[in-house]
Amino acid sequence: MKIYTKTGDKGTTALYGGTRVPKHHIRIESYGTVDELNSYIGLVRDQEMDTHTKEILTHLQERLFTLGAILATDPEKEKLKNGKERLNIPRIDEDDIQLLESEMDRMNEILPPMTNFILPGGHPTVSHCHVARCICRRAERLATFLNEQEPIDSLVLKYLNRLSDYLFVLARKLTNDLQVDEIKWVPKKL
Repeated sequence: MKIYTKTGDKGTTALYGGTRVPKHHIRIESYGTVDELNSYIGLVRDQEMDTHTKEILTHLQERLFTLGAILATDPEKEKLKNGKERLNIPRIDEDDIQLLESEMDRMNEILPPMTNFILPGGHPTVSHCHVARCICRRAERLATFLNEQEPIDSLVLKYLNRLSDYLFVLARKLTNDLQVDEIKWVPKKL
C-alpha cells in the first residue's frame, strides 16, 4: 500500500464515504486535532509512569482513533445503501465517559485538595500532559464548532470534555508521583 495517493495535491481530501472537502474544512480540522492529541498522548505514555496509567493511556488512544473515524465520516454517508453502518467500529458510549470519571475519582483520592489554579510545568512529563490537555480543549472547541454546522454524536463532545478533565487530573497525579511541587498561581503585580 502506497502512502502517497496524489489525490490531495489540489488541496482537497476525502472523508470516509468518499465526499471530497477542502483540507481546511472544519471536519478535517476536528479530526486532525484529535490525531494530534492522540500523538501527544503517545508522548505522555512514553514517559516513566506506572503500568496502570500506561494501560489507560493506550486505551484512550484506541478510543481516540474511534472518535477520529466518527469525525472523518460524512454524516450523509454514515449508512451504506443496504442500511448498515459504514463504520464497523465500536462507538463512543457512556462506559467510555464512566471510565474517565472513575479514573479521575481514583486519582483524586490520593491528591491534596486544589485551593488555587496551578501553573503547568514542574517536570517534563507533567508539562507534556498539560500540552495534551490543551490540545484536547482545542479539539473540543473545533468539534463544537463542527456540531453547529453538522450535528455530531453528543457523546463525542462529552468524551472530549471529560478527557481534558482527565488529563488535568493526570498531570496533578504525575506531579505527585514524581514528587515535584505544584506551582500555585497567585496573581502578582510587577
